[in-house]
Amino acid sequence: MQYSREVEEMICVAKGPNHGPAPIPEEGKWIQAKEIKDISGLTHGVGWCAPQQGACKLTLNIKEGVIQEALVETLGCSGMTHSAAMAAEILPKKTVLEALNTDLVCDAINTAMRELFLQIAYGRSQSAFSDGGLVIGAGLEDLGKGTRSQIGTMYSTAAKGVRYLEMTDGYVRRLALDKNNEVIGYEFVNFGKMMDYIKGGMDANEALAKATGHYGRFTEADGAVAYIDPRKQ
Repeated sequence: MQYSREVEEMICVAKGPNHGPAPIPEEGKWIQAKEIKDISGLTHGVGWCAPQQGACKLTLNIKEGVIQEALVETLGCSGMTHSAAMAAEILPKKTVLEALNTDLVCDAINTAMRELFLQIAYGRSQSAFSDGGLVIGAGLEDLGKGTRSQIGTMYSTAAKGVRYLEMTDGYVRRLALDKNNEVIGYEFVNFGKMMDYIKGGMDANEALAKATGHYGRFTEADGAVAYIDPRKQ
């Protein structure tokens, strides 16, 4: 280590107090994080690309500084899906510092990694007060039983009104309208369940029928007077 002549000629003054870093909550404990291995926790965060044309939701489960589980969900850009595939291979087994300084292919994923690093380094994880943290696999709970991202896709115009396209329930097939032409319910297909039925040997048409449900006032008895396909009508 090199010192300037000015520093070398200075008189040495002893340092008295040494308080250390402020403790942060990690998996049910208060930790003074001094090294990367001192960081543990499960957390989520959202990132966006430079032109803000797409976004990434990133979930990481970190144990002793090392990423043990990663869930990468992207929205709004077709190229992001391929970037997410690469990032999902890259992230596990890396330390959070390595991951922060690794090109995760897509700006939105890189930004999400930065935001998660800030959260986890400041003790803002979802498992901060969970004794022992969350098990590896907890990230899948974000996806629900169908292991599909929770997506909401709606479209509307001033001239023609709203169209529900995708809900947490699934792909929207029909909208129910009342006598005022207002939406009062919808019919949906849970693709996750449908694919599980088909993989289990069920006929595709039977699987479609079994995975179909409705929400709200969908029947005529509930006031529905018309049904429309939100993608074609």
